[in-house]
Amino acid sequence: MKLTRKKLVQRRHRRLRRKVTGTADRPRLSVFRSNCHIYAQVIDDVAQHTLAAASTLEPEIRSQLSSGATCDASAAVGKLVATRSKEKGIEQVVFDRGGNLYHGRVKALAEAAREAGLNF
Repeated sequence: MKLTRKKLVQRRHRRLRRKVTGTADRPRLSVFRSNCHIYAQVIDDVAQHTLAAASTLEPEIRSQLSSGATCDASAAVGKLVATRSKEKGIEQVVFDRGGNLYHGRVKALAEAAREAGLNF
């Protein structure tokens, strides 16, 4: 049976989610990467509640960039989700890369969130 890229990402994500959970003290920064856009959410898994979110579909990011599938767009999303979570008093998070490799757009989002003040 040949494993596609999508199946491999899903397998890695299931393996990661066994260990990575978000609490009220330290919520989970979840990243979803599609071919055209990138999405980030700060989630409290205990209460099953999204505390902050950002994506390349938002008008303030979309107007600045030509494409949502670049490292620059990912960095803008990382910075925006970090500022929104800092406004709500969230300083520390657990990073969930969503089964994607820590490279490229996912890495750009994580580094921008760190620079904006999130600790993980």
